[in-house]
Amino acid sequence: MSQFKYQMVIQWSDEDNCFLVGLPDFPGQRWRTHGDTYESALANGIEAIESLLLAYEATGEPLPEPAVLKAA
Repeated sequence: MSQFKYQMVIQWSDEDNCFLVGLPDFPGQRWRTHGDTYESALANGIEAIESLLLAYEATGEPLPEPAVLKAA
């Protein structure tokens, strides 16, 4: 379940006419995937995180540290 510690930003784009999904904890692209609905964007974002975790594991690259909010 560690994949759910990673941030996911879902934002509507008028230009693209869809919800864009960003994964700020992973370097590279600003927007990683998208969806026509918020729900599909969320599902695609989870799938993208799972794919990234598999890719990092396959290459032996260390996973980026997730930014975790610590409440006072």
